[in-house]
Amino acid sequence: MEIVRGSVAVWNGGDMTAYREMYDPYIVVRYAEGWPEGSEPVMGRDAVIRQWERQREAFGSDALELVDLIDAGDRVVVRQIWRAVGRGPDINIEVSTVMTLRKGKIARIDFHLDRAEALKAVGLEG
Repeated sequence: MEIVRGSVAVWNGGDMTAYREMYDPYIVVRYAEGWPEGSEPVMGRDAVIRQWERQREAFGSDALELVDLIDAGDRVVVRQIWRAVGRGPDINIEVSTVMTLRKGKIARIDFHLDRAEALKAVGLEG
């Protein structure tokens, strides 16, 4: 849980080099079907960081707000709000993810369309 909390603090601090180091070199990010980024996984620490940097470049500033964390062993169900302002319309998106941790690093992130789907993915009911 502290790794996830720490990753949000590092993201909000804007240090993408430190953020990169929180990931396993072979991290996999999967999006739910119908997600704007597409349903193809993003694999590898460098590719994931490039994805996040592209998203951030579209805005003047952004921040993550943790809403809820649920410990599920080597996985954490995370509900968070991404707020971004700058070019174009402001963004205020609530997302739910399941983060898998391995050896103190984030090894996988699965994005879900809602919290109930994320809970179901780890065997819990929403």
